Amino acid sequence: MAARPYWKGYLKLSLVSCPIALYPATSSSERIAFRQINKKTGNRLRQQLVDEVTRDVVDSEDKGKGYEYAKNAYVMIDDDELESVQIESSKTIEIDSFVPRAQIDERYFNSSYYIVPEDKVGQEAFVVIREAMRDKKMAALARVVLSKREHVIMLQPWEKGIMGTTLRYPYEVRSAEDLFSGIEDFKIAPDMLKLADHIVESKAADFDPSKFSDRYEDAVVELIRQKRAGLPAAPQRMSETTPNVVSLMDALKRSLAEATRTPAAATTETPKGRTKKPAKRAAGQSEMLLPIAGKKEKEAPAKPAVRSGARKKAG
Repeated sequence: MAARPYWKGYLKLSLVSCPIALYPATSSSERIAFRQINKKTGNRLRQQLVDEVTRDVVDSEDKGKGYEYAKNAYVMIDDDELESVQIESSKTIEIDSFVPRAQIDERYFNSSYYIVPEDKVGQEAFVVIREAMRDKKMAALARVVLSKREHVIMLQPWEKGIMGTTLRYPYEVRSAEDLFSGIEDFKIAPDMLKLADHIVESKAADFDPSKFSDRYEDAVVELIRQKRAGLPAAPQRMSETTPNVVSLMDALKRSLAEATRTPAAATTETPKGRTKKPAKRAAGQSEMLLPIAGKKEKEAPAKPAVRSGARKKAG
């Protein structure tokens, strides 16, 4: 199914405007989700609102909102009173200012949206605004009303479109000063820093989110597959051993040696057809005991030959 726009309106810069649509840039619908069920009957459970004092079930028409200003003391707020203070939706994202993108604190990032022009008539104005930001390495700050609340939104060029990211307000962002104040300022030995630099360089790579693996999600999928197949559920924990670090310098040297010796742990074929042994596991390195969808499992070989098989996805 084609994605549906979350919001439609206009992008406006001074006297230039164009019709646009916002689409959510992220989704959690692919995650494994569970329903609450009755273990005795296998039926799904439904929640009810219960009065905390009388324990009576409350009908939906008797449900209201209240702000707790003291213990068990509430100020009742009616829906029509909330409606009177809500910001009127103008269906327009009007750019207030442009700021250097590098200055925006990423702690303020909230939800992201893809912004696209709604028709061909407004595409030229859309592209002009996008390219002006790209040329100056600037991001736009504007305001938009989503779900009856006004949000500050940051706009930045994103490929052929624009990425809109709603920003948190200052009262929503916690200061790190109290947490970081206890960290001491150590004078790092040059040789120790040099070793750490070598380790960073040896593990340098390009950002590739396709390599991310949700090991917990994969393990849950395998558990469900086993249960559906009537197999006994015997999930195994992904254990990690806690390394006993005697000396930071020794640990850095060992880490560097391991990183430079085994850049990849996968089994490969030599030109002569001989099978190389997998790289030795580093001390403290975790092991995935449950199979991962789409990847091949390796069995502990009793002989030099290594067999592999692919796990079927959960049905």
